[in-house]
Amino acid sequence: MKHSLATTGLSLSQAQSVSNLCNQRVRDIKDRLAAINNSSKTIMMDGHSYTQQSANPMPDNVIELLQEKARLSATQAFLMENIREKDNMLKAVREKDFDYSNLAAAPERGELKYTNPIHEVNESWGWDQLTAAEYNEYLEVEAYASHIGQFIHKDGELDSLRKNLPRISELDWITIKDGERTPVMVNKHHTPEFLLALHEELAAMHREYEQRVNYFKAKVKNLTTAENARIARVNADEVATATAYNNTVWAEFETATKQWYAAEKQAKFEFQEQIETAINQIASLRIQVPARFQPVVDMFITK
Repeated sequence: MKHSLATTGLSLSQAQSVSNLCNQRVRDIKDRLAAINNSSKTIMMDGHSYTQQSANPMPDNVIELLQEKARLSATQAFLMENIREKDNMLKAVREKDFDYSNLAAAPERGELKYTNPIHEVNESWGWDQLTAAEYNEYLEVEAYASHIGQFIHKDGELDSLRKNLPRISELDWITIKDGERTPVMVNKHHTPEFLLALHEELAAMHREYEQRVNYFKAKVKNLTTAENARIARVNADEVATATAYNNTVWAEFETATKQWYAAEKQAKFEFQEQIETAINQIASLRIQVPARFQPVVDMFITK
């Protein structure tokens, strides 16, 4: 609205006081005008007269009273409009929100690096590293070692023969018919020395094949161990690189965030200072009374 608030003029306490006095005077005039009537009424009883309605004729200054009532109401309306406008201005300033759009956008953290670790290998990978010739040799020597070992080891054919040979008798008996026993001549075609010599020869062969089998197994195990060690180093290097990069990203983000919050705090402080300044400026405003209302104000201020 159009207001008459300025740095000079009536204070709000003066304006409120004048407004109250205007209101009281308007009420007095209103009551006086409301009492005007066209006649008086008298009752005669027992030789005495009693007034039922007093005469209250139109006052000679009725026009002046109406004009005064209008001037008072207009002045009061003027004062109350400006009092309310000042209150509205103060309320608007006090309810003003901080505008974040004046701040730079809040910082965003940079993209972090994530590792994709290489999985360890098992011995099947190690076997795949052998050449075709090596793997074929392994199949061969493993078969020799296995079959010779089965033949000479405990409960194998040669082991059973060596255990059985001393128990064989040179004469045995068999029942053919009617319970009649017939002698059986037993001829040993192996000697302990032969079987022992064969065992020693085969054992030496078995050791040779077994050593070759163990060579390939050890090679596969070593290849697997070496590859897993390499994978561990690669993974560790990748983790170290990602960690260093991510630490830098976090440090930059934390620094930017602290700077942003510091800027926000400063901006809010300046905003609050502006609010306080605006409140003080509005609070110091007075009502500059125009000439049309000045006579009424002067009448009450003088009193």
